[in-house]
Formats: sequence, structure tokens, C-alpha cells
Amino acid sequence: MAERLGFIGLGIMGRALSHNLLRAGYRLTVFNRSQPALDELVQAGTRAAASPREVAEQSDIVLSAVSDTAAVEEIVTGPNGLLAGAHQGLLFIDTSTISPEGARRIAATAAGSGVHMLDAPVSGGDVGARAGTLTIMVGGERADFERAYPIFEVLGKTIVHCGAIGAGQTVKACNQIVIALILEGIVEGLVLGSKMGVSPEILVRVISGGLAQNRLLDLRGPHLIQRSFEPGARAKLHYKDLGIALEMAREHKVALPGTALVEQLLMTLIEGGMGELDHTALLTVIETLSHHSLPLPTES
Repeated sequence: MAERLGFIGLGIMGRALSHNLLRAGYRLTVFNRSQPALDELVQAGTRAAASPREVAEQSDIVLSAVSDTAAVEEIVTGPNGLLAGAHQGLLFIDTSTISPEGARRIAATAAGSGVHMLDAPVSGGDVGARAGTLTIMVGGERADFERAYPIFEVLGKTIVHCGAIGAGQTVKACNQIVIALILEGIVEGLVLGSKMGVSPEILVRVISGGLAQNRLLDLRGPHLIQRSFEPGARAKLHYKDLGIALEMAREHKVALPGTALVEQLLMTLIEGGMGELDHTALLTVIETLSHHSLPLPTES
């Protein structure tokens, strides 16, 4: 019999992952603080729970996708948290992006209640989440990874056991650094080229066909051209992720000058009231500094 699954956190990513698990035939119990996403999943065939505790009581494996380390700690150790309803052998898989130290701390607390944990942050954004093509980077015991592997196969295509608990979060922090620096390079190139009279469409077409071709531009190039910043990866969350990376860098004496720069640019975006937009709205910061906005494409 397939293991009973629970899911806590039905934001952009959690909602998509839950739908994929349902389509794969898993029985699913879900919890979310806001009602509309919960109603959507219930209509699709899940069972709604009133708390993380109830999710744990009804599940063999519980996944989560929430905003930060504090949110994960709350759903695990809070008064009505997962551990309050836990049973021996429960497996907790956290797909959120949190600090490696936070993952280790939560795992140690969970172990005291007989709960196993994997930190399993993902990359691929909302597009990859809906398509089931995410990259999943996993930290934890090998036996727990193997138990969870059939679930990961539903959610992603590149599934890697990175090491002990916290290793998945370490790899995710490195991933977020690379994405940030690629994004900053893209928007600088677009604004410079556009201010010198070349259309954004041509810039994206040429860059996408050469050595600088990258997945981010493939997915978000059309949105940048249209200056459309509907959230797939919210700016405020990428800012949080870079803060994790910089904290790790300070602890281990690693120089991350580019990361620090993009963190400051994202902070500027957030302070301007645009933290809920997609991180590609970083374009607007460079536009402001350059006194130039990309022209919208003309109707042909």
C-alpha cells in the first residue's frame, strides 16, 4: 500500500507539488494558513487538516514548503505542530529554503520524537514545479532518501543525495548565488543594450543563441521583454536566500562580493514596495539607476 502523504504550505510551490502528488495517485492531507489555496486542493481531492499536528496524525510522510527557517520551526515544534501528532517512523521532508544550521537543529529536535527528516530544497521555479521537472537537492540519511525517492520522482527530474542533513540547504544556497549573479548580468545587459537603441527582443534572441545562453533567460526572457513580474520566485524570498548564503560565507570566511551586491539591489527593490514581485523585477532597479526603462514591444 502506498504511504499516506501530508503537505504543509500551499504557496506557489507547495500548491503545484501537491497537485502533482495527487495526479500520481497519492492520498494527501494538506494544511495551509490561508483558506483559498486549501479550498483549491480539497476540490482537487485532498483532505484538509486543521493543523500541522493533524497532518502528522494522518500521514506516513509529511512534506512542507514554507517561507523561512522560523516558519519551518513553527510547523514542526509549535503547540499544534507536526511533532505534537508525530508517530515513530514518520518522515518529514522540508522542501523550503532555510539555513543548513536550521535544518540540522530541526532534525535533531524531530529525532527526539522518533521523526526522521530530509532537507530537500528545490530549484526550477513555478514552471518546474508545475511540470514536475524540478532539481531536488537532498540532505539526510541515505535510507530516508531511498524511502522518499518515489515521491521525488513525481516532483523532479534531477534528484541528488548531497550528504548529511543540511547538505541540501548548502547546495541550494550555492544555487541561489549563481541564479542571482546570472539575473543581475541579464538585466544589466538588457538595460545597456536598450539604452543604446537595440530592442530587448533582439538582445534576448542573440544572448539566448550564444555562449551566454542560460535557463533563466529561456524561462524569463519573454517576461523581461514585457516587463511582466508576476511572481514565480518572489524577490523577498531570493533576498532571504542570499542572506543565508552570506551568513554561511561569514562563518566560513568565504568572499562573496557579487552576492553581497545583488542582495543590496534586492533590498532596494523590496524597500520600494516590490518584494512580492518576481525576482526579475530587479530589472527595475537597474532601470532606475540608469534613467532608462525597456520599451514595451510594439504590436506587429
